[in-house]
Amino acid sequence: MIRPENEAQLAEAIRDAGGALSIRGGATRGLSPAGDVIETSGLHGVRLYEPGALTLVVGAGTPMDDIDTILGEKNQRLAFEPMDHRALLGTSGVPTIGGVAAANVSGPRRLQVGAARDHLLGVRFVTGTGEIVKNGGRVMKNVTGYDLVKVLAGSYGTLGVLSEVSLKVQAIPEAQATLVLRGQGMSDALADLMRAMSTPYDVSGAAYVSSVNGKTGAERRIRVEGMAGSVAYRAGKLADLLGADAVIEGEDSAALWQELRDVAPFAGRDGAVWKVSTRPSRAAGLSQALTKGGQPHEVIADWSGGLLWLLVPEVGDLGAAAIRAAVAQAGGHATLIRGDLARTGVTRFQSQGPIQDRLAAGLRARFDPRGILNAGLMDMTTTGPGADAARVKDPV
Repeated sequence: MIRPENEAQLAEAIRDAGGALSIRGGATRGLSPAGDVIETSGLHGVRLYEPGALTLVVGAGTPMDDIDTILGEKNQRLAFEPMDHRALLGTSGVPTIGGVAAANVSGPRRLQVGAARDHLLGVRFVTGTGEIVKNGGRVMKNVTGYDLVKVLAGSYGTLGVLSEVSLKVQAIPEAQATLVLRGQGMSDALADLMRAMSTPYDVSGAAYVSSVNGKTGAERRIRVEGMAGSVAYRAGKLADLLGADAVIEGEDSAALWQELRDVAPFAGRDGAVWKVSTRPSRAAGLSQALTKGGQPHEVIADWSGGLLWLLVPEVGDLGAAAIRAAVAQAGGHATLIRGDLARTGVTRFQSQGPIQDRLAAGLRARFDPRGILNAGLMDMTTTGPGADAARVKDPV
């Protein structure tokens, strides 16, 4: 294992590599590419923090707990509330900001504030040739050429190894409240969530859970945040519009959304877990199609239905090809987050279509011509029973 203590050592290690390199932050996401491990935990620490300017610059190996503590002391936070994968995947280790940025990990508040990539102001990274690249800046008012910040977010370390990230942060609101509504089917529930999103009441979370704690009984959750008086007014208006079985406030409300953020209802339970991106208006139909197609599942619908988490029994080949085909038909994209890749015969990531795949391959060839960074992780080809479904064009 190689553990560089600074950017220069990281660049030297990549230049001197004789084969594939597996890039590791906190090793919490269950990804194990082949090759010698480069661990980025040595690239940690705050480089710049200006609370008044709402900006933070840290080494890519900085633990998320450290960032939460630093920001919390100034009553600030990362607005996109990134997921902690450890409970769902049964992993240990320490999540790092570099891993969050590289995987573009975004939580329930994405529907209000955007994804992780939208909060990245700048990055420093090392390409597969050992070249140090800086893109973006350390302030919000920044003019750049090619926006490599957006390209690096979600590339899973296949274009370069992050050494430093610059982020915009957010003040923690004075209050929050969550309306909890129980007892509707998925179609009606998602219609309510989309209705809530269309109001002027600035909803920061809208989710549906098909079962709570593994028990029968669906639940909708709608969150509002801000000044205490405003939260009370908006929660009241939403309750008048949609009804509410309960209104949960403060830390209890925050706990509900941390549970959803980390997909805790599926943690410690048998089954494969799929992450599906689709249009909210098509989410209920997709779930129904999977059920009719013989794919029993439990579902968590976040982003008012734009993000689905599916818990599918591990039977046979998990119906992986059927899931991919149904998702593609509905206009979506499915990633196998937890499951046996060899057994399912599909790749972890789904093809986005021939044009997008060629563009992605071209970027990898430009930034990592030797193909050594997390080699094979983003490969979209397979020879197993799910091969055709894995290559279905995503119409979105």
